[in-house]
Parts: sequence; structure tokens; C-alpha cells
Amino acid sequence: MRLRTALCSAVSTLSALALLSACSSGSTSASAGDAPLVGVDYPRSDTDFWNSYIKYTPDYGKKLGLSLKTTNSQNDVAKLTANAQTFISQGVKGIAMAPQDTAAIAPTLAQLESKKIPVVTVDTRPDTGNVYMVVRADNRAYGEKACQYLGTKLDGKGKVVMLEGGLDSINGRDRTEAFNDCMKKNYPGIKVFGEATNWDGAVAAQKLQTDLTAHPDIKGVYMEASFALSGTLQVLKQKGLLVDPKDRKHVFVVSNDGIPEELKSIAAGKIDATVSQPADLYAKYALFYLKAAIDGKTFKPGKTDHDSTIIKVRDGVLEDQLSAPLVTSDGGTYGGVPSVKSDDKSLWGNNLG
Repeated sequence: MRLRTALCSAVSTLSALALLSACSSGSTSASAGDAPLVGVDYPRSDTDFWNSYIKYTPDYGKKLGLSLKTTNSQNDVAKLTANAQTFISQGVKGIAMAPQDTAAIAPTLAQLESKKIPVVTVDTRPDTGNVYMVVRADNRAYGEKACQYLGTKLDGKGKVVMLEGGLDSINGRDRTEAFNDCMKKNYPGIKVFGEATNWDGAVAAQKLQTDLTAHPDIKGVYMEASFALSGTLQVLKQKGLLVDPKDRKHVFVVSNDGIPEELKSIAAGKIDATVSQPADLYAKYALFYLKAAIDGKTFKPGKTDHDSTIIKVRDGVLEDQLSAPLVTSDGGTYGGVPSVKSDDKSLWGNNLG
């Protein structure tokens, strides 16, 4: 009797173990099959914009059924290259990255292409090399929208400071060139002081202070990203220029990014406009295109179903140019450019929670 009970218990235990093993194996297989492993390199975590992108990425990865490995290259192309090697060793099926130095990333892209690992670049477009898709907004439009806003507000005359981003980045070059071209064409009576900052807020603040001291009649500032927001507001306050937009001493400020602090500053009359760069959609469509690449899908230039346009940059490079609206306090039209109000709920900067 005892022997039979022991045998039954053993059989029961073995059956349970076998069932558990089968279930575990099935679960692992299903998980691996349903959630392809991809690598996402965050370019930096020292700005509100990129911290927002970092916050959105895991949620969209989960929604799209992807398993993520993440790194942070901290605005250093050497670290980005090393992180790519780590991803390769981990067996990722695709990589999303946002190289800040768009020229120096070429050798890494060539290596990944040779290993048939698709790459999606976010916010920036590599100067050379092939990628599956570039996910960014039209950065020349950023500069043009800022130009049209300031040109309208200044009635086509006066002086403005442009706090440039890094010119080793396609974004910095696009915004700078477009702003200058638009001013020369449409508002030749406006003098532009271009200041290189390399996306450094402290450098931007110091150069703005120098310009305002030398030219106290400056009436406009174009910040190519929100990295310069805090320093710009501080300098204007020190100079007694952080005043209501209706005050004749007011200096009109336009930014690029659309972070919550910019939207609050527009509502408070501290700055006047921004271009909302879609941090949420950057995260969503970077991963969307990685999954599409893994699934063997292809795309062609043309309109998309998400209010954007895919363009062919060159052979081997397509770019999905996402919508990035001008944001103002009144939602008016400036130089033919429509805007949305800073409290519009469609803006990601109003929906971070």
C-alpha cells in the first residue's frame, strides 16, 4: 500500500514537473516570438525633451510587442559606438538611435548594415550611410516658423539673437540655415546675431548676455531648443526685460521642443512661441519602424496615415517627417504660418501627467 502510494506520488510529481516544464518552454518560446529584442540608445538625459522621449519609449515598446534593451550615449559618439557593440552581442534584431554627431556615426551604421541589423534614427539624419528609416520632423520648417513669427512681431525690422544648436548636427544646421535664409528673403530689415552654443545652456546664456549688453535694442531671441530656456529667462530677468508681451521693453522669444515648461512660459507671457517637436511620436514611430523592419515590410515616399510625409533623402534613406506645429498664446497665424494655442490638449507637452 505504501509502495503504491509512493509510486503514485512520484508519478504525480513527475507529471506536474513535466507539465510545468512544457508550460515554461511554451511561455519562453511565445515570449521570444511575440516580443523581438531591439536596442534603443538614448542620446542624452540632460534635457526635458529627451527625458520625455525616454519616458515614452518603454510604454510604446510594450504596446508594439517589443522587448527592449536600452543604453544612454550621453551625447558622445564614442559611447554610442560602444553601445551598438553591446547591442550586437546581445543579439538584438534592430536598433533605434539618435546620433548627435551625424557625420561620425557612419562607420557604425556600415557595420550594422553588414550584419543585417536594421537601424532607425530618431530626430537626426546621418550625413552618410544607410538606415531603414529616419524619424524626425522637418527641421528647416522649425527655423522658418521661428523666422516668420519673429519677423511678424517685429514688423520686419530690428535685431534678434539666434542661439544655435550644434552645427555638427543636421538639426542645428537645418534650423540655422533655414532661419537665416527666411530672414534674408522675407525680413531683410532684421539683423541676426548668430551664436554657436553646441546645445549648451550655459554658453547660450553667456552669449545672450554679451549681445544684450552690446546691443540693448535687441528685440527677439530664437532658441533652437529648450536647452537655452532657463538661461534665457534668467538673463532677460537680470536685464529687466522679462516683462509682459504688451510692454514695449518685451523681448520676443521663440523656442523649439514643446516641453511642458515652454508651454507654461508661453501662457505666463515669459516667452512667446515654440515649435512642438513630438517626443511622444518619436518614441512611437522609432519602434513602429523597427518592428516593421523585423517583419520585412517596406515603405515608399508619400503621405502616411499619421499626418506625416515620408520623403526620399537619398538612395538607402527614407525619412518620415512628423508634424511639428507652431505654438503660441493666441493660436494665430504669423507670416502665413498657423499655430495652435499653448493649452491645446493635442500637444504632448500638456499630456505628460
